[in-house]
Amino acid sequence: MPLNSPSPRLTDSRLANLAARQIYDGFERYGRRFHEITCQAQQRFEACDWHGQRADALERLNLYRLIVDRVVVMVQDLLGDRLHHKVVWASMKAVYSGLIAERADWELAETFFNSITRRIFTTVGVDPQIEFVDPDFDLPPLTDPKSLYTSYYPDDALAETVQQILLACGLTVGFVNFDEDCRQITHRLTCFLDNQQTTVNRIDVVNSLFYRGKGAYLVGRMYTPRGLVPLALVLLQGQNGVFVDAVLLDESSVSILFSFARAYFHVMVERPSDLVQFIRSIIPRKRIAEIYISLGYNKHGKTELYRDLLNHLKQSQAKFEIAPGQRGMVMIVFSLPDFDVVFKLIRDRFAAPKKTTRQEVIKNYEMVFRHDRAGRLIDAQSFEFLQFKRARFTDELLDELLDVAANTVSVEDGTVVVSHAYVERQVTPLDIFLQNADEATANRAIVDYGQAIKDLAVTNIFAGDMLLKNFGVTRHERVVFYDYDELRPLTTCNFRTFPQSRTYEDELSAEPWFHIDPNDVFPEEFLRFMGLPNSVKPTFLKHHSDLMDIAFWQQIQQRLEAGEIITIRPYRDTHRLPQPSDTLDS
Repeated sequence: MPLNSPSPRLTDSRLANLAARQIYDGFERYGRRFHEITCQAQQRFEACDWHGQRADALERLNLYRLIVDRVVVMVQDLLGDRLHHKVVWASMKAVYSGLIAERADWELAETFFNSITRRIFTTVGVDPQIEFVDPDFDLPPLTDPKSLYTSYYPDDALAETVQQILLACGLTVGFVNFDEDCRQITHRLTCFLDNQQTTVNRIDVVNSLFYRGKGAYLVGRMYTPRGLVPLALVLLQGQNGVFVDAVLLDESSVSILFSFARAYFHVMVERPSDLVQFIRSIIPRKRIAEIYISLGYNKHGKTELYRDLLNHLKQSQAKFEIAPGQRGMVMIVFSLPDFDVVFKLIRDRFAAPKKTTRQEVIKNYEMVFRHDRAGRLIDAQSFEFLQFKRARFTDELLDELLDVAANTVSVEDGTVVVSHAYVERQVTPLDIFLQNADEATANRAIVDYGQAIKDLAVTNIFAGDMLLKNFGVTRHERVVFYDYDELRPLTTCNFRTFPQSRTYEDELSAEPWFHIDPNDVFPEEFLRFMGLPNSVKPTFLKHHSDLMDIAFWQQIQQRLEAGEIITIRPYRDTHRLPQPSDTLDS
């Protein structure tokens, strides 16, 4: 070939092979860095490096998008004028499927490929030709249980088994009082088994610790003649070493650990699907999608959620309808009555007094994704170009969508296309919950409502609009927040006392008689704007009157500005063990 002749044009098959390899290499880079960051969790915990732990969590959250962005550019450069040739992409998919066939995390690899194709094609709905709509493989059975968990057979020596479990956790930092921790755990397990009038035949414990925030969690399951019992031991750091802070032995409490309102765990595992199935065995009501998300595989969790939705639509005749609750001024929300998620769309225009913008709303949802959600902010999955049959929508809903969100919703050839939606777990709006609850349940909810505001505050989140309609109640009766358009960092707020009026006319004025900056907040006015029913107001004030005190908010600001990371325990105090060495903030 002459020295200056152009290089030959690659055939479609050769190009497909090269491009598939680029995507595969990108996924490998993502996986390696994901594991490197996750592996640092033990070191952060043992060193009490909570700021380093938060930095790791943030880096891992940003990692997927960073790698996908790079791979998209590389594929665009390689494919050139054949970038949108679906024949090439179909070949790429086939080659890629072969490359990932022997991987332990092939399901994550399929989702990664989909991320590339959807970015390049902005596919409306799904396209089986160029993306993995259904998995190419079936999940194989767990061939080597020892790689995932260790089994213990207590017989009549439960105390010795507890010691073995704690000794096997792999921490290099010693326990403050190992023998006392073992005694208390054994006592708690014995009391539980006696109350259930049963015994334990076998205990399986996941080999890797689950790290999040300031905690490390041993997760397992107990086999008893009466069925499977979840087991979680919570390890924290005191001034002098590690101690066991709590023992969780019921499905509800363990499910809350893996809640859709919490940050993601850092846990090392060889095959993610095996761990997901293990966790599903002890909290069977939890969606597979939510378990993947809770482990940091949020993109694949989103894939699983979408597959759940498609499968549900095949077998259900229900129609999308306007979701229960008061209409929002920023979002319009709809749902399927027999599928426990909601679809939230940003309205085209916001009515007064809302002054936010669409981009600011999107920015707040991004902030929630990256923030410690404290068990109080619902994790929202962002979907683009969803496509549904027109017949699946009630006329009332579709008319309203086209009226208030025409920039997001369109009807084309008998289908409804939603260009952007946030999909969240459905909860009962707090105002509706209180209307239907008995006195004791309502009082518990209103106490947790105040605690939700406080939990958000210590993670540097000011909710803004504290109306009951902006909060929801989960099936575990935990209060969560889902209205993100007015969220802001607590440290940016200027908490002020309300000025005294100068004249009688000032008191009657509809407008403030003093200057108010955008970040000014007046805690003493909160009660007036919360809209609490009279039936629960005394209970709220008994437990949370400090929310109306400027000193409460300024004290938290001072702690946050000093760099303190304040502990929020994802379990009830009744699960805790008495520990004199427990010196963590509460």
